[in-house]
Amino acid sequence: MCGRYAITLPPEAYRALFDYVDQPNFPARYNVAPTQPVPIVYEEKGRRHFRLVRWGFLPSWTKDPKAFPLVINARGETLLEKPTFKAALTRRRCIFLADGFYEWRRTGSGKQPFLTRMKSRQPMPLAGLWETYCDPDGGEIDTAAIVTTDANGVMAAVHDRMPVILSPDDLKAWLDSDATDAKGALRFVRPCPDEWLDMAPVSTRVNKVENDDAGLLESAAELEIQASEPKRKAAKRKIEDDAQGQLF
Repeated sequence: MCGRYAITLPPEAYRALFDYVDQPNFPARYNVAPTQPVPIVYEEKGRRHFRLVRWGFLPSWTKDPKAFPLVINARGETLLEKPTFKAALTRRRCIFLADGFYEWRRTGSGKQPFLTRMKSRQPMPLAGLWETYCDPDGGEIDTAAIVTTDANGVMAAVHDRMPVILSPDDLKAWLDSDATDAKGALRFVRPCPDEWLDMAPVSTRVNKVENDDAGLLESAAELEIQASEPKRKAAKRKIEDDAQGQLF
């Protein structure tokens, strides 16, 4: 499962890894949510391209988009079986530009969000599928979904699913549908090694889509320390004032 993620590195960092021919400039986003426009990289005629798409997959054969469920994730184990994804798995594989994603764990008091990032703090290539939907009036909308798999050891503490995270060596095979057929692409649908990732609890501010700032990346422990610092200083001042008062 992946329902929120972050794109916070400079555009140059993504272009250096994915080697797309376009040179887009885009702002950091700390709380990307479904239905929003999101950047992907895809390959066409041997060249990689950058494209903005809607996060929410619509197969080309959809008759009524409003009646079709919002599909933000594509379960990797059933990609060949689902009519929704079969064509895209064959010809329209992509990678979501990201460097971290959020997941929630149920607690006694609600849900605690966690942020998972690469230990290297480099881009996190999330495997995806994209499709162009054409409405009856001739309008077009590009859409995409993130491919998911079973959780690895790091993620299992929070959720039983996670996005498929590709290694730099696997990017070409995933994107090149001429070299890698649909069945061949399934070999990349697996949990990434535990040592790639670290995970930390973050503020519940991420629960609200309108919150989109760098503070969302701070760990809950750091935020707790920051929140307690004024109280600690006030308590220290009181002790010093009381001690000073005893001298007179």
